[in-house]
Amino acid sequence: MNVVSGLVLYAIIWFMTLFVILPIRMTSQGEAGEIARGTHASAPHRPQLKRRFLITSGVAAVIWAIFAWIILGGLITIDDIDLFTRFGMGER
Repeated sequence: MNVVSGLVLYAIIWFMTLFVILPIRMTSQGEAGEIARGTHASAPHRPQLKRRFLITSGVAAVIWAIFAWIILGGLITIDDIDLFTRFGMGER
């Protein structure tokens, strides 16, 4: 895995992790009882985006390290996921 592949993998993992982290412990304006004019009651009361981005970066780094170890260690190779050759539909 080269540097660009590693960065792309980290970016994908980061955004997927962000979508998991965002709704955790989120209080809506309706639950807080302070609905700002022009917003929906389900809008976040205090989103704390900087904190969530930092948590996302840490969790994504751990997940990325595990994936990088699997890929660089050779535990999973391209031959393991090459189904065309495995099932006789392609030539290698």
